[in-house]
Amino acid sequence: MATIALVDDDENILTSVSMFLENEGYNVRTFTDGSAALPHLTETPPDLAIFDIKMPRMDGLELLRRVRQSSNLPVIFLTSKDGEFDEALGLDLGADDYIAKPFSHQLLARRIKAVLRRAQADPAGAEGGEGNEHKVIERGSLVLDPNRHACTWSGKPVRLTVTEFLILHALANRPGFVKSRDSLMDAAYDDQVYVDDRTIDSHIKRIRKKFRDVDDTFDSIETLYGVGYRYKEA
Repeated sequence: MATIALVDDDENILTSVSMFLENEGYNVRTFTDGSAALPHLTETPPDLAIFDIKMPRMDGLELLRRVRQSSNLPVIFLTSKDGEFDEALGLDLGADDYIAKPFSHQLLARRIKAVLRRAQADPAGAEGGEGNEHKVIERGSLVLDPNRHACTWSGKPVRLTVTEFLILHALANRPGFVKSRDSLMDAAYDDQVYVDDRTIDSHIKRIRKKFRDVDDTFDSIETLYGVGYRYKEA
């Protein structure tokens, strides 16, 4: 039974969503702000967390920054309906998905299942049964280990979220081949979950930044404008 942490300052959302998720079979922990949630998320992490963005004391963006310093905990953001800037920023910080308010409980349930499935499943599962879903991928300085969800560059660890790992795996699995945004969506998202092109672009931007933090010459992910992305093996 998966445990979900729900962090939102709206008591109505906390009550209704926690009751729904408990009826769906999840253990639910609720918190009214990021400051209260942070020690629980880092010391006894749940399987997945859901953060509202706009909260007192510590908002969802700052909470995610703090969590990402030590954890790849899968995170779904709740955003205001007109919060496009918040959505992009949240993905840049390493969120795995986002849902705009108001939202249906059934939509939230599908997104949770998709993120948990990505966190627990083999990263190459969307590659069409090529038989290498458990194999360690080595591409020059890059090493990806799906069994441990581990990524290194020139021997240095690169901490990736579940979604970032799946996108990079899809690219590195076939270096030189162009991956459209649609194919990267298929690799990283459940087929019932719609995401737009900007979501994939935000994840790619975040992946590049993480690699450039350990090697400022990193340029192995190429953009082919109007087409997609490909992994360039040195």
